[in-house]
Amino acid sequence: MVEQKEVHAFFDQVAQGDVWVKRVSQIPTNFKLVAPVDNKYIVAHSESGHHHVINVAPGVEYYQDDTDEMDSYLQVIDEVEVRLEHLKSVGGHATIALSPGIFRLRRGRERTPTGWVRVRD
Repeated sequence: MVEQKEVHAFFDQVAQGDVWVKRVSQIPTNFKLVAPVDNKYIVAHSESGHHHVINVAPGVEYYQDDTDEMDSYLQVIDEVEVRLEHLKSVGGHATIALSPGIFRLRRGRERTPTGWVRVRD
């Protein structure tokens, strides 16, 4: 297995494949707290099982809006070890270590004849 590099998120914005991460100042009021699935927050679901995930940790909150699967927010409250990981053992994207703050997580999208849809792998 190839060892992947880790990107530390003392940044304004960064991308992990089709997930764009940007530091922001607040979470919109229409976004609601989401419960984890199998002790993970699934940021980007992959049909092939190579999800982009954040492991649950104390001081971490994940928010989504029921009407828009393209956007979510993550709040890292405490100085905890939080990582956005791509669950692909070979050829995956670098893990992103997130520092305390609020982050907007935006999915990649593409134009189709019927309108905009999220990028699928």
